[in-house]
Amino acid sequence: MTTTTGDARAKRLALRKILARPAMTVMPGGFSPVYARMCEDVGFECFFASGAQMSGFLLGVRDDGIIGIRDVADHVRHIASHTSIPILADADTGFGNVTNVRYAVSELIGSGVAGMQIEDQEWPKAPAPGRRSVPLEEMVDKIRVAIETRNALDETFVIAARTDHLDTDGGTFEQTLERCLAFAQAGADLVWLSSPRNREQIRTVCREVPAPVLVLWGGPGPTEPAPSIEEYAELGARIALFGTVASTAGLQGAWEFLNDFRERGTMALADFTSRANAGRWGRADLRTFTAERKP
Repeated sequence: MTTTTGDARAKRLALRKILARPAMTVMPGGFSPVYARMCEDVGFECFFASGAQMSGFLLGVRDDGIIGIRDVADHVRHIASHTSIPILADADTGFGNVTNVRYAVSELIGSGVAGMQIEDQEWPKAPAPGRRSVPLEEMVDKIRVAIETRNALDETFVIAARTDHLDTDGGTFEQTLERCLAFAQAGADLVWLSSPRNREQIRTVCREVPAPVLVLWGGPGPTEPAPSIEEYAELGARIALFGTVASTAGLQGAWEFLNDFRERGTMALADFTSRANAGRWGRADLRTFTAERKP
């Protein structure tokens, strides 16, 4: 199954509609076309194709910059073609300099996803601690090149600009806010605040930045528990991202079952089947999530 140009444009306009309305939207994420389709059938309006999850589940490696644009574009094409909801693709740093960003934008537009995010980490990426941001001017250049390329190919495609500056050595909230403001001024359709430490940081960015803000909680040492869905909305977030939730749940479920199966054999399988059949939402059927979508 393939995504037509019309399908892709409709999904991009749907994502823009989500970003334009005042209500907050929850965006789950993972790596699989099946998980994306599952999220659609459950009732979520959009899905994030996570680079970290693609690295881990498709290649079996950590999120250290090993996965490249070819891997991402080829895989998210399948996610986009099996869903009716808009997909936001993780393009890491754009996979290099502005030349790489230009190519990444064109490839991801061709894949049928609704948008992509680029982040202000150095390339190749480094895990925290030890992560470093590129100079602000370099990231702004990437955003401008991404927008220029997008405008030449499909102006409805969404460009999200992400800052991981709070996760870098010595990165301050004041510098992070400066970056968010600069990303919006450079024309990013969506500004991604990664790893805020407290609610006031979210509130400040959402109040000060003249663009929709996506929030991903966490990072090393957040100073308080994560906000509830209702709190994210009250704080002003346009998108609350739970970027690995689908694949993390699947990973934990498989781990628990396989350990039980190793210990108890077919009794574990029988118990698993009984629980699934008796569950509130019924048993997930792979055939449902791999069937052709109706026009």
